[in-house]
Amino acid sequence: MSSLVYHKAIELLHRVSSPQGFEASANDVSNYKRVWARDGVICGLAALASNDEELIATFQKTLQTLADHQHEIGTIPSNVNFTEKGVEVSYGGLAGRVDAVSWFIIGVCQLAHYKDDSEIVKFYSKRIEKAIHLLECWEFNNNHLMYVPISGNWADEYITDGYVLYDQLLRIWALKSYNHFIQSEKIAFKIWAITEKIVHNFLPNSKVEKVHPKAYHEAEIKEFMPCSFSPSGYKMYFDAFAHSLAFLLSIGDTDFQKTVINYTKKIKGNLPLKLVPAFWPPIHPTDWVWNILKSNCKYEFRNQPYEFHNGGSWPMVNGFFGLALKQMGLNQECENVLNALNQANALSDFGFYENFNSETGEPNGVRFCAWSAAATILVEKTIEENFKLVF
Repeated sequence: MSSLVYHKAIELLHRVSSPQGFEASANDVSNYKRVWARDGVICGLAALASNDEELIATFQKTLQTLADHQHEIGTIPSNVNFTEKGVEVSYGGLAGRVDAVSWFIIGVCQLAHYKDDSEIVKFYSKRIEKAIHLLECWEFNNNHLMYVPISGNWADEYITDGYVLYDQLLRIWALKSYNHFIQSEKIAFKIWAITEKIVHNFLPNSKVEKVHPKAYHEAEIKEFMPCSFSPSGYKMYFDAFAHSLAFLLSIGDTDFQKTVINYTKKIKGNLPLKLVPAFWPPIHPTDWVWNILKSNCKYEFRNQPYEFHNGGSWPMVNGFFGLALKQMGLNQECENVLNALNQANALSDFGFYENFNSETGEPNGVRFCAWSAAATILVEKTIEENFKLVF
């Protein structure tokens, strides 16, 4: 099964390869036939893991497309659409996409590391510096944590806003990737400062002064880090992508990491696909944040309980969760994730669906989703060949 799904995944990445870079899906639906920042970079990381030169060349085209359409203030496009009438550039829908900026930096630096070619970083250095400056501007209060609008990242129809854990961690990864090459004391300090803010405001039992002391104590953080907080308080939902990044970046002590892993085991053990949901627990109509969730969609509401961002299981997210487990030395757990990933991706004649209803196991979202294929490639090559990204 594993070998067959892997080859189907590689085949799908070739299908979504365009002259301008990776498209989000082989299906021409909605806005998926575009070059997306986060989708394209994640597919690019899988291309590096695969050692497939054609896919790596598509990754390079993806990065160039994003760089060519960087806004003058530093924003990286959420997506770029190439049509017969010209080029359409989007920096976000209902709100700008903060995470696209960090993904671009990560992509450039991971490509340079893979090729052992620092000239790639130098080539894009002005664009990276502009992007890093913009991330700092988004702190607003110069206190090291970015303030992210609702709908401001990959979970664009979910409820996270304010100091969103995922975006802070992705920024650290971007800065560490860049500093791997330039060795800047200023950036090293910034990495330390952001990390300290995360430790003291998202992890339990911290005695250091908080950004929002009252809300922190009311949150009673125990089994996992909250997905976000803002002046209105903490949102106490588990974010699997954010925790995967935290583990990969070695944030949180060993005891807390074990606590989180045990929490995910309890969740997955009761679900048919044995995949960790993107966010948990699901939000129901009786919950106070339901109306926020229900209003955050531009066209149709997709976040029914156990679906999409609202408790749905995403192969892409589980791919990063698998990488984290491997880095933590939990080899069998990582292999379990790969097996569950492959079984999900193989459903409906290798449909590589965007996400799944975690309660029923039924596919949801777009078929032939490129980053679902990327997840299989990344985890398999991490297990088989000890493929490593820079963290």
